[in-house]
Amino acid sequence: MTDLTLLGLGDMGAALARTWLAAGRSLTVWNRTPARAEPFGDAAVATAAEAVAASRLIVVCLLDDASVGAALADVDLTGKDVVNLTTSTPAQARARAEWARERGARFLDGGIMAVPPMIGGPEAYIFYSGFRELFDLHADVLAVPAGTKYVGEDPGYAALHDVALLCAMNGMFGGVAHAFALIRNEDIAPTAFAPLLADWLKAMADVAHLHADQLESGDYRKGVVSNLAMQVAGIPTLLDTTKDQGVSPELLTPYLSLMRRRLSEGHGDEDTVGIVDLLTQPKVPA
Repeated sequence: MTDLTLLGLGDMGAALARTWLAAGRSLTVWNRTPARAEPFGDAAVATAAEAVAASRLIVVCLLDDASVGAALADVDLTGKDVVNLTTSTPAQARARAEWARERGARFLDGGIMAVPPMIGGPEAYIFYSGFRELFDLHADVLAVPAGTKYVGEDPGYAALHDVALLCAMNGMFGGVAHAFALIRNEDIAPTAFAPLLADWLKAMADVAHLHADQLESGDYRKGVVSNLAMQVAGIPTLLDTTKDQGVSPELLTPYLSLMRRRLSEGHGDEDTVGIVDLLTQPKVPA
């Protein structure tokens, strides 16, 4: 038996495998395309079933949830501890946890907050959710390629944290793209502008803590520095400048429209965090 089995040797899977091997962990690997497994020599086996049989701890890092089902469709998982690092939705993770339980396995889901070159470095970490006992049992092994953050017994929570952060990242990237578009046709070097942009975004990032406090307390006026009415008053300047620079406003208008809608409902003295209420569908009791 080896310390663990890894199914999937794409860019991320290969990075994970290399860090475990470098740390002296015994490893069995499998990949649907055998050529990707060749660099791992004797650690590689021909079938997923062989790979699963070789270890108690099975780490899965495949393309998507459907790939997980296909790879393990006819594999005996009885008594195995399955850690799924495949990117999925919270609903898929919950369904996969039940799927594993029905097949006699324990399940832990993970969300990797890193790109492959970051694996093994200090900034990489992975969200985990599911059986706490299972996480604690394998914590030392799981901590080798990346830091670990356990986020709850609900197997969908790792994926939810992953996707929530990725959505925030994409929103930030949209803002960065719009800012560069505004200066694109001017005598302003992007490399000169970039440090100003990065520093500004870092300074603004702490608003996450303020908004979290406001949401938990239910007091959207708490700690307000620039209220919604003031923010909305500045919208024409943003849109007029965008138009004057020959830039499409399509990255801005969804968020600005929500600000205006929230103001029209009488929340001008609050912070912009009230937009969360416009986005959130009420949770239906079970």
